[in-house]
Order: sequence, then C-alpha cells, then structure tokens
Amino acid sequence: MSIFSRYAESLIRFRWLVIIGCTLVMLTAMAGARFIGVTNDYRSMFDRDNPQIALLDAFESVYWTSNTALIAIAPDSGTVFTHASLRAMEDLTEASWQVPYSTRIDSLTNYAHSSAEGDELIVAPLVEDALSLEQADLAEIERIATTDNDIAGRLVSLDGTVAGLTISFTLPENSDAAVAEITDFIGDMLNQHRTENPSIGYYVTGDIPLNRTFADATDRDLRTLAPLVLLVITVVAFILLRSALATAALLAVVIFSVNTVMGSAGWLRTVFNPANAGVPVIVMTMAIAHSVHIVDSFLTALKRGLSREQAVIDSLNTNAWPVFLTTATTIIGFLSLNGSDSPPFRVLGNLVALGVFCAFLFSATLLPALLAILPIKPRKARNGQSTVFDRLGAFVVARRRLLLLGSSFTAIVLSAGIFLLDLTDNWWTYFDERYQFRRDTDFVVENLTGIQTLEYSLESGREGGIADPVFLQRVDRIAEWFRDQPEVLHVQVLTDVMKRLNMNLHGDAADQFRLPDDPELAAQYLLLYELSLPFGQDLNNRINVGKSATRMTVTLHSLTAGEQRALDARAQAWVAENSPGLTRDASGISIAFAHLAQRNIKSMFTSTVTAMALISLILVVVFRSVRLGAISLIPNFIPAALSLGLWGYLVGKVGLAGSVMTAFAFGIIVDDTIHFLSHYLKARREGCTAENAVCRTFNSVGHALWTNSAVLAAGFLVFATSGFEVSWTLGMLVALTIGFALSADFLLLPPLLIALDRRNKL
Repeated sequence: MSIFSRYAESLIRFRWLVIIGCTLVMLTAMAGARFIGVTNDYRSMFDRDNPQIALLDAFESVYWTSNTALIAIAPDSGTVFTHASLRAMEDLTEASWQVPYSTRIDSLTNYAHSSAEGDELIVAPLVEDALSLEQADLAEIERIATTDNDIAGRLVSLDGTVAGLTISFTLPENSDAAVAEITDFIGDMLNQHRTENPSIGYYVTGDIPLNRTFADATDRDLRTLAPLVLLVITVVAFILLRSALATAALLAVVIFSVNTVMGSAGWLRTVFNPANAGVPVIVMTMAIAHSVHIVDSFLTALKRGLSREQAVIDSLNTNAWPVFLTTATTIIGFLSLNGSDSPPFRVLGNLVALGVFCAFLFSATLLPALLAILPIKPRKARNGQSTVFDRLGAFVVARRRLLLLGSSFTAIVLSAGIFLLDLTDNWWTYFDERYQFRRDTDFVVENLTGIQTLEYSLESGREGGIADPVFLQRVDRIAEWFRDQPEVLHVQVLTDVMKRLNMNLHGDAADQFRLPDDPELAAQYLLLYELSLPFGQDLNNRINVGKSATRMTVTLHSLTAGEQRALDARAQAWVAENSPGLTRDASGISIAFAHLAQRNIKSMFTSTVTAMALISLILVVVFRSVRLGAISLIPNFIPAALSLGLWGYLVGKVGLAGSVMTAFAFGIIVDDTIHFLSHYLKARREGCTAENAVCRTFNSVGHALWTNSAVLAAGFLVFATSGFEVSWTLGMLVALTIGFALSADFLLLPPLLIALDRRNKL
C-alpha cells in the first residue's frame, strides 16, 4: 500500500476532525480581514528607491508637491469670454479657496496680468467683476488670454471655448483620508455650480482625482470581481463535472482558501491598490485548478463502481504527487514576481503563492474529507461522451506529423506579432470610461490642455542667478527648442514673465517683448513683480528660495511611454550640446509611469528566467529524464509567446501587465503539462509504446485537463470586467495563454513525445 493510500485512509477515518480543524484554521485567519487597507496613492505603484520617484521627491521639495486638481468649464456653445461664463469662473475661483487643504488657486479669471500705466507696473486679475465688463473689455480679455504664452493652452484653450482652474494642495500625513475629503468637497461644489449654471459643463482631472480613482477602482474590484468569478467557476465546474455536490466540495476549497489568504493579508496589514486587488479572484481560480483533478478522478472512480471511500483513496493515490508538483511549480512562478520593480506585483505574487499553498492544503485535507461524507453519485456518461478524449488521442497519434508541422508554423507566425507591441503606459488611461475621472480627463486632453507633463529644474549655479541675462538666454533657448517639438503643446517658463515685464516697463511697447540685458534691472523687475502679486499668486512654485533655479513645465500632447522617454532623451542631448549643466532628467508623474513598465521588464527578466530554470530543473529531476524535461518546456514557453504575439496583432500595445504576464502565466500553465507527463510516464513504465501511452493519457486525464483549463480561463476572463487596464489586460493575456497552453498540451506535446521518446519502455 502506497503512502498516499495510507494517508487517504487516515483522512477518511478522521474526516470530521479534519473538517473541524480546517474550519478553525480558516476562521482564525479570516479574523484578520478587518485590517486590510486600501490606498489611493498612485505612488504605491512605485518602489521608494525608484529613481524617477526620488527625482520627483527632490523636485517637489523645491517647488511644492504636485498635488493638484484641474477643473475645466465649457459653455454649451460659443467661447468662455462671455459675461455668464467669466462670472461662473469667478465664482468657482472664489469657492475653490474653501476646498480643504487648498493652498493656491490659478484660473483664467485670477491670472495675474501685468500692464503699464504711465511709469507704473500694474498687476491685477485678468477678470474683475465680469458682469460689469463692456464688450470691448471682453474682446481685450480674449485677446490677452489666447495670445499670452503663459496661459494660452494651459488655463484657456487656444480657441477660447474652454477655461481652466487649478487647485494646489498641501496634504496632511493621512493623505488617503484627505484625498477623499477633497474630492467629496469638489464633487459637492461642482454639483452646486452645475445647478446654478446649467448651460456650462464642469470637468475634473489631476493628481488628486487620480488618487481617488485608484481607491475607487480598488474597492470596486475587491467587491465585484470575487463574487463574479465565484459565480462563473461554479457554473463552469457544474457544467463540466455534472455533479452539484462535487461542485459544492470544490467551492468549499475555494472559499476556505480565499478566506485564509485574505485574512492573512489583514494580519500582515496589507494595503491593496488596483494592481493587486485581484488577489482573491486569482486564488479562487487557482484553488479550483488543484481540486478539480482530485474531484474528476473521484467521479471517474465512482463510475467504475468503487465506493466513496475507495474512490477517495484511488483519487489521492493518482493525483497527490502531480498536485504537489504543480503546487511547487506554481508557487515558484508567482514568487518570481518578487523581482518586479512595482511593489503591488510583489504583494500579488506573495499572496497568490500563499493562496496556492492553502489551496493545496485544503485540497489534500478538507476536499477528500468532504468527498468521503457527501452522498455524491456517479455521473452518467452521455452518448459518445466517454469516447471524446479517446478519439482525440487517436486523432493526435494518427496526425502527429501534420500537427507538429502545423503547430510549428502557427507558433512562428503568431509569435512574430510580439515585434508589433509597443510597451507603453499612460496613467490616465489606466481607467476605462466607466470612471468619471477618465471621461473628464479625456475631455480636458481633447479640448483644453495636455495632462502629460515633463518638469525640469533649470539651474543657474549661484544664488540669485535666475536674474542673470546669460542664464535667462539659456532658459529661453531650451524653452523655444521644446516649443519647436511636435510633441509639445505648451511650455510654462520664467522667461515669458521676464519678457512681459520688460515690455510693461517700457510702456507696453511690443518691440520690447524681450529679455532684459542688465542683471540688476532684471532682478528689480522680478522683485517689483513679486511684490505686486496678490495672495496665493506668488512665484514660490516657479523659483526656488535662493533664486538659483527656476521651474519649466512642458505640457505634451497624448504620447506613448516610449515617445515621452524619447523626447526627454532628445532634450538631454540638446542640453549636453548647447547648454551643459542647465538641467537633469525630466521629472513628474507622466515620465515616472513612462519608465515604470520598462524598468519592470528589466527587473522581471532575471527573476523570470531564474524561476523558469528552477521549474525546469524540478521537471528534469521528477521525470528522471533530461530529454523529457526539455520536451516539457516547449509547450510551456510557447503559449506566452503566442498570446503576446496575438496581442501585438490585435491591440498593438501593452503596459505593466505585459511585463509580468510571462512569469505570471508560466507557473500556471506548467500544471497541465505535469499532469499530462505524469500519466504518460506511468503508462510508459507499465510497458506501453509512446503512441499507446499518449492515447491512454488522453483517456485518463484529458477531461480533467479540459475542465481545469476551462475553469482557469473563465476565472481570469472575469478580469475583463475590471475598469483598471492593468487588471483586465493581465486577465485577458493569461486567459489567452491558458487556452494556447491547453492546445499545446493536446496538439503539440503528444507529437513531440512520440517523435523524441521512441524507446519501447522507460
């Protein structure tokens, strides 16, 4: 009697104690679920030592943080330069000072416009008391707003149809609560303004709304995906197993596994964001993957006439070792996510690995105990159903050369699509149109200004150096270089202010719109301007305290991550050649996300290769054959390449999801290969030829592999309902990979085995 048989007999003897013990373990772990946290900080996608985030932190320590909200207003028709629209913007500007934690308001109406009045410099809001303005005043305001480099394309659209208002914030230590408070206040404020101005549309975007949407997406996925996937796998499992009680036993393993993992996550004080909110969904799906083989073998044994107890023993004796192996390889695959440069994926990998381990434990304890208790009846075979996989096995053996050739050709053609993939990430497109943030952001990008920005700190090298005409000329040259680039929509820079001041203090003469030549005069201009600015409109966010550096903000059209990196690289090359030492690499949220996927691919490469090598070594040792171990790798490597290639043909771009998909999927799809090869080797060692061993394997494990893959694919397809791009892309790619993996195990692996394993007996 084998060790697995003796173990199964012990389980059956103490089945009620086993069920009670498993329940106590699950409930103890589940008590920690109340400590689970959800973050709304987009920075949770980055490591603390991420160089782009470190650069952003250094930048914000000089020029304030980038915590902003941009509100756009758009009348139903015409321009914003009407009494009603400008009055609405004035009211909104005044009301925005009441938003919690606000420190600065910049809008079309309160823009500090400078002009000359005799020998005096007058700095005043561009719009004051809109309802009292004459038509000539409105026309002059429109002329100034749409031609001023500082605000045209930033606070007002170039065609004058949309105006903008930016609120800057200083957040407290508990930023999550503050973000919720701010966004709720802005939502209520805009609802009131919509009621008062029904002919004007209001749209909100920016860092603060982005953070809130991160939290909303996380909460939504945690609440909706898990119940949906539970329903899906229940239906699929019931259809394929055709046994309500057997399906119930499967669901018990699923629920116990998920509750244990999520409770453990709470005890560990885990904080979720949208990138790892799918942990319960993945654990549910993986729990099915282990238990379905045990249940399918159990039902097959019942159909052969064995009692429930004997069927449990037979099932464990057949599946315990393959299930253990698949558990080990799957855990290795998910643990390889610890090589990710993005912390949420490390959390995802570790928790799913824990979930796979829990699923194995409950599949090896709770599930057999339940199968021994529940009055499950043998399923009745439908006409022809019992021969489906026999016929498939015979077909594969008979057409093995054609299948090998066809599979190879298909793999080459589909894999070529990988070269069409553009690795890109845009932070606002992480969310689909069901989120108001995405709809509002799309409107702002299309009608007012860009959301992607490159931030630069331009260094003069000495205190007070920003007034040096030589430095100002260097700044002006790089600003003009950016304006000449087709990717650039707007450049906000100090030299535009200095040119306007020089013109103002020369009687507003148009030919004096240039930089001052005298450093003392330039310093006086700047000081006079700063003293004239109203509260909340100072230049602290544009120049540093020592006046040795100034900020330049480059607003972009909608660019891919690669295009952003390329533009910054061109800028650095231009600076190195024309103005060495003027600035460092670009900073900002957009460029940080633009580098994230690229960094993640580099960081994941080593860990993925290491995981694959370790899994390969395990397979070689387990199968006691370098040849068979090598053969087993082919149907495991190819599916990921096929799914990415097909994605390249159909979609053409992939972001963070693509950088972790291979490692993510490899640990999953190797399971079916292990089950297939385990049964194949058993048949070979019992004296079967390679052809007969393939047919016998299809008969014994074909239905279980089909059921397992169908449930896994259905579970991951649920991610397609997520509104977070990383989640739904990852789900779709993994589901595709599982489908290709099943095809490879059925149509490619058997011909390879027959071709390369021709010895009579192993």
